[in-house]
Amino acid sequence: MPLYKSQSLKVHNTLSGEKENFNPIHEGSIGMYVCGPTVYSNVHLGNVRTFMSFDVIFRYLLHLDYKVRYVRNITDAGHLTDDGDIDNDRFVKQSRLEKLEPMEIVQKYTVDFHKVLDTFNFLPPTIEPTATGHILEQIELTQKLIDSGFAYESNGSVYFDVFEYNKRGMKYGELSNRNIDELFANTRDLDGQNEKKNPQDFALWKNASPAHIMRWNSPWGEGFPGWHLECTAMSTKYLGEKFDIHGGGMDLKFPHHECEVAQGKACNGESPVNYWMHTNMLTMNGLRMSKSTGNYILPLELVKGDNSFFEKPFEPNIVRFCFLQAHYRSVLDISNDAMVASEKGYHRLMESYKLVSSLKPSNSSSLDIAAWRQNCYDAMNDDFNTPILIAQLFEGARYINVVNDGAETLTAEDIELLSTTFSNFLFDVLGVNNKVSQNTAETTEKLNGAIELLIQMRNQARADKNFALSDQIRDQLIALGIQLKDGKEGTSFSI
Repeated sequence: MPLYKSQSLKVHNTLSGEKENFNPIHEGSIGMYVCGPTVYSNVHLGNVRTFMSFDVIFRYLLHLDYKVRYVRNITDAGHLTDDGDIDNDRFVKQSRLEKLEPMEIVQKYTVDFHKVLDTFNFLPPTIEPTATGHILEQIELTQKLIDSGFAYESNGSVYFDVFEYNKRGMKYGELSNRNIDELFANTRDLDGQNEKKNPQDFALWKNASPAHIMRWNSPWGEGFPGWHLECTAMSTKYLGEKFDIHGGGMDLKFPHHECEVAQGKACNGESPVNYWMHTNMLTMNGLRMSKSTGNYILPLELVKGDNSFFEKPFEPNIVRFCFLQAHYRSVLDISNDAMVASEKGYHRLMESYKLVSSLKPSNSSSLDIAAWRQNCYDAMNDDFNTPILIAQLFEGARYINVVNDGAETLTAEDIELLSTTFSNFLFDVLGVNNKVSQNTAETTEKLNGAIELLIQMRNQARADKNFALSDQIRDQLIALGIQLKDGKEGTSFSI
């Protein structure tokens, strides 16, 4: 029996504002679309946080034995943040800045994106389509919306008619809970608004000026697609007119995802997505990350230590562990203290996990491992609550330590269940990389050898009744975060 049949998953749906029982459209199969990067610059830590959240969601759904088609797009054209100003095209601006062709910019930062995600042990999506690879589908969608009266052509551009959409009984603003009248009242007078019937109308296709570099032929003349249309075209092509999950950062809720809802309903008469999921923002030292303020760091700068915010480099596993200690819908603040605390906690957890293979089985168990295992599932079934799951893993680590000390007992079957559950959730679901590089392994081996040498020196000092030296060795190791434990079989240590 598939594992999902024994679990009851709840997902917070942005559309309803509530946690809902998760019921996929097709039993055993899930379609999930996540808005990918706009590849005109290096991927930033906030992006990594969002994609990491959906990587864990993807991993957990796979762990539950669902067949998941995970589509995460690459936006490589048409990302206009302002329909009225073509000069805001990010690819064109970056192309001029770096003196490269737009597709050279795309390739450069797509490679960077994949490099960063590989560093943090992300699973690749099932399909990773690009906007430029789906121009035909976007033109077809635009024509369909024109034919049905939801869009109109103006000076070679095509706009979605928000008033017409609302006139037909649908509500623009339902996802972000915005009032259409307030949206109209707060609209600024922008260049190019005279092309629109209404200020809230958004571009499906933009006419390319003679200076615009990226352009394609269309029934309305040479131009390029609107940002919102790209995701509707790619999601429906690979997941159908209605699918299970659509995700992204909370900054995409309006207008991007709001426009996707409108496009989908206008095309097919129903909401295109059952569950909308949005991640919260990432801050650093309590402040919003921003290049303009200088409170900014790239993901690989954090890993390599090439920055002035953190006292040292932090391994990708530590960064991942730190990020997942906050729920995806909560604000995550990173700081030097938070990273150091996460590093200590991570190593404590891993040291305990390493002991599980050496636990000695007993005839009976004094701990309820099956109940603990279900607690791990309950955490993830409650809207993918990774901080609660991590707390349960620390509880599992405590079980390992008390059994190792002889204070509690476990049968061989329960030891195996403890080990398997720990591994499943730490490595398969949370995505911690359990493959240690050869250099790291060699360094660890050398460190362990040095500690063992100090333990031998301490033991000799104790035998010689040189307790001052013995205590000095112990205290200095403790100061370095290395704990010694004296037992019947000798002295052991943990880091």
